[in-house]
Amino acid sequence: MKQFFGMSQSGRLEEALRGLKNPQFLMLLSNDRQFEEHVKALEKHYPGVPSIGCIGMSYSSVMAEKGVGVIAFYDGVMACANVLEQVSVMPVKYIHRMEEAIQRVGGTRQDTVCIDFCTGNDACALTTIHTALRKHGISLVGGTGDAGKVSANGRVYADAVAYALVKNQGGRVKTYKENIYHPYGNYRFIASNTDKSRYMIGSLNGKPAKQVYQSILHVTEQEILTRTFQNPFGKINGDDTCIISIKEVDGNALACFRQVNDSDVLILLELGDYRAIVKETIQMICREFPKRSAVFSVNCLFRYKLFGEQNYMQEYLREMATLGSHAGLIGYGEHYNNRFVNQSMTCAVFE
Repeated sequence: MKQFFGMSQSGRLEEALRGLKNPQFLMLLSNDRQFEEHVKALEKHYPGVPSIGCIGMSYSSVMAEKGVGVIAFYDGVMACANVLEQVSVMPVKYIHRMEEAIQRVGGTRQDTVCIDFCTGNDACALTTIHTALRKHGISLVGGTGDAGKVSANGRVYADAVAYALVKNQGGRVKTYKENIYHPYGNYRFIASNTDKSRYMIGSLNGKPAKQVYQSILHVTEQEILTRTFQNPFGKINGDDTCIISIKEVDGNALACFRQVNDSDVLILLELGDYRAIVKETIQMICREFPKRSAVFSVNCLFRYKLFGEQNYMQEYLREMATLGSHAGLIGYGEHYNNRFVNQSMTCAVFE
């Protein structure tokens, strides 16, 4: 298989599609103002080609921050795209669509991946999707788009998760997750007074969450939202850590980008040597996939902001380009199998 990336900083879809012939799967990453227009136009250009889309920035060796980006797979791919609707209420109502898609592509653990774009309620959406994928051992990579809209096969949806089952007919496919944080101190917190609908942490170990965060890191209330780049929370999930970013301060509570429940055990994290960690990830991928045809990744918006502040973003894209054809999305939350994480990078590597 092969991967195509085209972009237009001014939002001209025809410019982004220049040179693309016979795609077998399409991903549209557009801006809020032109998204619906681009969805319809893409379907007219390539009628019947499976596609998913969302509102967000995209990248390859350069960023498409305000215009439009198109990622396409061709020459050796089988794909099937659809949506699970009512994702905030009852996505399981539509799970038969995903089961049919898996059967249609003949997906297996070794050669198939699910790519998804979600409008919200990610944890519920991923739990639902996983009920179908786990039967076949199929991995998932995806993320949250902006403005509560996604697309599939030329139609725009609200309150939905758009997904595609993608089978690599020329080799293997494997997913990876990169974490650039490690535990800070030996802190352990029991969350309480949480609000699941608002992703709110009211208390940690019985004390106001804002006060706990400030007292440990010695920061003002105004500094909390930027300090989360260096010191997010983490939730232990088996041998893995799910990163939880702070979204805003609400009185004495902290609103996050990921749901926290009463009695969840949280730790505090700190930023590691991200340059070295990125190199380690690239080296691991090269060891496991000596020959790569494509890498599709989702990078968190907070990673993008952090790398931008450190003047590292362009260097990061150059580093990832050493893997070959690399393209992806800046997401508002990252999906890795059945996990919804923040401040991470997830990717699918195709042989």
